[in-house]
Amino acid sequence: MATIALIETKPTAQNYDKYFEFEFDRFALCSDSGVQKVLKRNVDLEIDTDDYEWLILVGAEAFKHFTNKSSVTEYNGKIINDKFLALMNPAVIKFRPEAKKNFEEAIKSISQYVSGELKLEKLDEEKCYGIQDKGKCLEFLQSAIDAPREYVALDSETSSLYARDGYMLGFSMSYEPDHGCYCDANIIDNEIEAKMQELFDKKTVVFHNAKFDLQWFEYHFNFKFPKFEDTMLMHYMFDENPGTHGLKQLAMKHTPYGDYEKPLEDWGNNYRKQHGILKAAFSYDLIPFDIMKNYAAMDAVVTFLLYEKMSVALAKNDKLKWVYDNILLEGCDFLKQVESNGVPFDLERLTLGQSIMQKDIEVAIEKLYEFPEVRQFEKAKGSPFNPNSTVQLRSLLYDYIGLTPTGKKTGTGADSTDAEVLGQLAQDHHVPELILEIRQKVKIKTTYLDKIIPNLDRDSRLRTGFNLHGTTSGRLSSSGKLNMQQLPRDNPTVKGCIKARKGHKIVSMDLTTAEVYVAAVLSDDKGLQDVFRQGGNFHSTIAKQVFKLPCEVGQVDELYKDRRQQAKAVTFGIMYGAGPAKISWQVSKDSGKEFTVQEANRVIAGYFESFPKLKGWLDAQQAFIRANEFVYSQFGRKRRLRNAKSKDKGIASHEVRSGINFLVQSAASDINLLGAVEMQKFINRTGMDAKIFGLVHDSILAEVPEDEMEIYCDKLKFFVQKERGLSIPNCPVGCDFEIGDDYSFGKWEKVY
Repeated sequence: MATIALIETKPTAQNYDKYFEFEFDRFALCSDSGVQKVLKRNVDLEIDTDDYEWLILVGAEAFKHFTNKSSVTEYNGKIINDKFLALMNPAVIKFRPEAKKNFEEAIKSISQYVSGELKLEKLDEEKCYGIQDKGKCLEFLQSAIDAPREYVALDSETSSLYARDGYMLGFSMSYEPDHGCYCDANIIDNEIEAKMQELFDKKTVVFHNAKFDLQWFEYHFNFKFPKFEDTMLMHYMFDENPGTHGLKQLAMKHTPYGDYEKPLEDWGNNYRKQHGILKAAFSYDLIPFDIMKNYAAMDAVVTFLLYEKMSVALAKNDKLKWVYDNILLEGCDFLKQVESNGVPFDLERLTLGQSIMQKDIEVAIEKLYEFPEVRQFEKAKGSPFNPNSTVQLRSLLYDYIGLTPTGKKTGTGADSTDAEVLGQLAQDHHVPELILEIRQKVKIKTTYLDKIIPNLDRDSRLRTGFNLHGTTSGRLSSSGKLNMQQLPRDNPTVKGCIKARKGHKIVSMDLTTAEVYVAAVLSDDKGLQDVFRQGGNFHSTIAKQVFKLPCEVGQVDELYKDRRQQAKAVTFGIMYGAGPAKISWQVSKDSGKEFTVQEANRVIAGYFESFPKLKGWLDAQQAFIRANEFVYSQFGRKRRLRNAKSKDKGIASHEVRSGINFLVQSAASDINLLGAVEMQKFINRTGMDAKIFGLVHDSILAEVPEDEMEIYCDKLKFFVQKERGLSIPNCPVGCDFEIGDDYSFGKWEKVY
């Protein structure tokens, strides 16, 4: 019988015997159960790991102590270093009920490892090998062409994250189970390129994160891939939560190979220590081919295995399969081109904005010292005041200036100094106002201007990333050199630097109140649909109808501004699942006038009186989510809501609200994405020079030649408004266009 130890962070009353049928010795890292957070200095466990065949590590602290890895969730139920078995803390289930399934699966796999029923497969160097010989590479490619399966798995190893910034080190390929090869890129010549293209023309090529690999193969070798698949996007159909789609994560979860790259990771860590290289500066081009080959080959092997499993599972769900084929794969091909187009920046404006922002920061800091409280603070502390230090700022505002805290607290229970709090305090004193100004301008300069300039390519365009798998709703996310989804809204500096070339214009097409439009369609509320048919100002029309205002719609904003604001807040509150308390807070914040919960309740009641079918649809969807713990969008996306039956009413309510939000937000996002995809196909088909460079929230951004403007706008509107089973009869979703020299649409010139 195997000798087993179970190690938790500190002693608990948790009964682990009920989970396992085998005997084990139980230990804790820290014997003091009263310690809030166990640090290295608190560890008093003495154990010889060699005395045990298996060690079950419960919780993040115990897991990190023995493995030097931080995410126990990622390794839950898996083997590390041949003898450590990771297990998430069962206490997590109390506030995260959705984790119960993962915990139970981990218990099962740990039991199977201990019994010998489940074993970790070792890397077979005879089946996973490297090639640095041209002749052997041609033979391998021909074998892949002749193989009976209609697909091959392909992966690239690169020196950089962006194709324009680096070079390819090699490619790995697998055309049969448990067999893979890594080929050195240095041997690729015209003959090998031709053979590779022959293979790609004949087979479906399977990638993991296809958009990345496609960009590299196309940019450096001009390869074409008529048919491709993406196991990362496949997995997104089975688990919509961000951060769960990495190849290593899926290898540990769905294959017998576990953390097969750990020896490679260890080699890299040792190399960095020996040569004094920071982790951020380490890249794969520093790893010798003989070290890299086997593990690189395994990437293709795992991708091949994942595809075999996931493609079968995906084919069993028509809805998910349709989304994958028609939205994700099409979107992947589209976003690859969007990223390649790049965001057009004006270097002169960036440099000017950088200079002006620095001067503004210096002036604002000088103004701070006009206040005696700041000088007194520095004298008392004996050091310069740091506006970015929350501790110093808290002391300055509350101890020296004597402002009254708003009541808002941080996670640690201290008085908050966030932007909302500073905005409130600014009504009583100029220092919080100056701090807000300094923070805003420092962020614009350091987060955007200072980082954009060195990341520009030679054509003055910035290539950043757009992700199809980064949100639970299906909305696109952005990451990489610039997060396009988080550009400053209230300051035109950054947007003004996104400037069209001579003879071109920046065009932004934005869906009009898209989520509400979707809700009007899904609920079949004729009254709400009529509001869209009437046209004009949507929120003014809603306010007039809900509050029965004695004026024309065009007069609402002037005569009944508060009512319009209330109607707007209720509309969006309902779409995003907000209750009376949240709507009360939002209206009070936006209007600067108190709007009680009782008033919010009355407005909501009036709203649903005007739109009863909307209320019925919302109630029906909420009931469905509570009963089934999932919901499908109009296009077939699935949102899993495993906390909908939580005994904690707050958690359950949040889960239900998330489901309602998903229904309207995902459908609106997909309308936009599908329209953009078709527009790009039209551009490619007709040879237009228009370049779509981003999808930001509900907007499609493009740089368009002036002589293509009319056809671009007409066609984009046509494709976005195309009937896809989600339209109000004779009233397509609204499309608002803004056209200008830059993305600020004239606001830059007013400021600068």
